[in-house]
Amino acid sequence: MAKQPRTKTPTRKRSKPAKSRTPTKDELLDYLRSMLLIRRFEEKAGQMYGMGLIGGFCHLYIGQEAVVTGMQAVIEDGDGVITSYRDHGHMLACGMDPNRVMSELTGRGSGYSKGKGGSMHMFSREKNFYGGHGIVGAQVPLGTGLAFANRYRKNDRVSLTYFGDGAANQGQVYEAFNMAQLWKLPVIYIIENNQYAMGTAVKRSTAETHLYRHGAGMGIPGKQVDGMDVIAVRDAGEEAVAHCRAGKGPILLEMKTYRYRGHSMSDPAKYRSKDEVNKMRAEHDPIDQVRQRLLDAGFATEDDLKAIDKDVKAIVSEAAEFAQESPEPDPAELYDDVYVVA
Repeated sequence: MAKQPRTKTPTRKRSKPAKSRTPTKDELLDYLRSMLLIRRFEEKAGQMYGMGLIGGFCHLYIGQEAVVTGMQAVIEDGDGVITSYRDHGHMLACGMDPNRVMSELTGRGSGYSKGKGGSMHMFSREKNFYGGHGIVGAQVPLGTGLAFANRYRKNDRVSLTYFGDGAANQGQVYEAFNMAQLWKLPVIYIIENNQYAMGTAVKRSTAETHLYRHGAGMGIPGKQVDGMDVIAVRDAGEEAVAHCRAGKGPILLEMKTYRYRGHSMSDPAKYRSKDEVNKMRAEHDPIDQVRQRLLDAGFATEDDLKAIDKDVKAIVSEAAEFAQESPEPDPAELYDDVYVVA
């Protein structure tokens, strides 16, 4: 099987506090490639789940691509990322190999967790990705712990800790907020508010629907961001990273975003109308916005954009083939990695 060319991984540079700036051609192309890779990968994962090639749970990131792409563009190598079980997009944005991610989804030995973690539990210490986590809100204290380690080591690193609007009411989230603010930990709490949690609208489940205010009682500053606009995410991310690196403690970013699919592959999403979803796709799609920016600026033609999409689809097709051709783990693997002795 011929190896397909890889998309370029966005360059990570030291962030500086700045007003919104016009993105360069290379930046826009990087954002487009990253978001397209996530979307095409998730579309393929959905197909493979329907074919029975992916078992267990599978939560797709389609529609939310701008959040992780914009945030990943403003951090450095060495900064940590931790998230919930809607995690495939985060892995790809961190630069993890699509082949190995898809292998893990299909339970193959070549996957990041040797086929034992599946969709919700993959890690890459090399890429400073500390996992997707299946327990709602569990990653928030863990991400806070990563920030504590960074503060203790005085290494100028930042922890990106993602969670959803459904997790925003968990008690452990507020315990973590308190510790982070008390010790001025360098953690950016990123609420991916896709507005429906597992199937209940925010206004029906949350007293304070402006989620960026949820840390106000502990003095944690917050900001609401258009999570469908990768440039708005990038700008907010730059400010947040500079805040943390300056030793000012935690900050909270509420990303107003939208998932096009159900909560998981088993969710028919009957709690919202098709018209609502179609309207969001038509008017606020994060990938279409970047495409239009490239066209309007004369940075790319329609043929250029089609070529990029073709390249990305080839990478995803290779990942699917690689996964299906990879062997399943030996049954003896069940007894490995149960405990780790330092």
